[in-house]
Amino acid sequence: MSERKVLNKYYPPDFDPAKIPKLKLPKDRQYVVRLMAPFNMRCKTCGEYIYKGKKFNARKETVQNESYLGLPIFRFYIKCTRCLAEITFKTDPENTDYTMEHGATRNFQAEKLLEEEEKRMQKEREEEELNNPMKVLENRTKDSKLEMEVLENLQELKELNQRQANVDFEAMLKQYKELEEEQRRREQEEDEQEMKAMLEQAQNRRLLEDSDSDEEPTKARPNPTAQSKPTDILQEDPQPQSKRPRMESWERSVGKLSTKAQLAGLVARRKEKEKEKEKADPALENGMETRGTTASTGSLPAAAAATSSLGLLGAYSDSEDSASD
Repeated sequence: MSERKVLNKYYPPDFDPAKIPKLKLPKDRQYVVRLMAPFNMRCKTCGEYIYKGKKFNARKETVQNESYLGLPIFRFYIKCTRCLAEITFKTDPENTDYTMEHGATRNFQAEKLLEEEEKRMQKEREEEELNNPMKVLENRTKDSKLEMEVLENLQELKELNQRQANVDFEAMLKQYKELEEEQRRREQEEDEQEMKAMLEQAQNRRLLEDSDSDEEPTKARPNPTAQSKPTDILQEDPQPQSKRPRMESWERSVGKLSTKAQLAGLVARRKEKEKEKEKADPALENGMETRGTTASTGSLPAAAAATSSLGLLGAYSDSEDSASD
């Protein structure tokens, strides 16, 4: 039984590979490949710019009857992204680059052509110098003369610029130093003014605080200069204001009992009455004397009773004042 995964095939002894028919394909056949634009280009039909690196599905074919040192040259066909016009370019193995063929123009082509021209001229000159030593001497003299001319032109340009500019570097430096000093002085003045303003604010704040602290105790303490004379204390009412309303109400209801003038008047009136009676009845002098003695003796207990009543009333008023305090 044969194996499932066969690696070798059976070749019969009469096998001849030359008898196998070959597939005949055209030499200019095309393949579809995926590539990126090798350089910046612009479509000739619509003017669309196609930048380097843009990807395309291109058709590739081999260029017939063209080669470089045995290397084949390939041609690529792409379509414009805007108008779908066909653009073709091919490889350039000699310069390791691509060349534009149809449908678009390569950007920055002039710079490349200039570089190529310079390279070509340099190459021709080197070939001439290898075969002709006199040519080398001529080229050196030409180069030295060209260098001298360039230096002279440069010097003339410098002198012309100096004449037109007329710049005095010393004056410019001096002016710059003056400006710098003035700016520094202005900054110092501004700093000083700011410091002065801050100090004034601090002093004003302290003065306000001190004035507030002085006003508070003056408001709390009475003014000692209000009493102009030392004898004004004696003229003040010794009784406090809280006691006055009670005394006034007591005086309204009962009357003033502490006055001595009224009592003196009462006693004086009694004596006057007795004198009138004595004048009215002179015949009874002896009896009046006895009556006067009896009246005087009788008036003593009455005066004692009055003084005792006055003392009781004064003690009662004092007790009420102490209770109110």
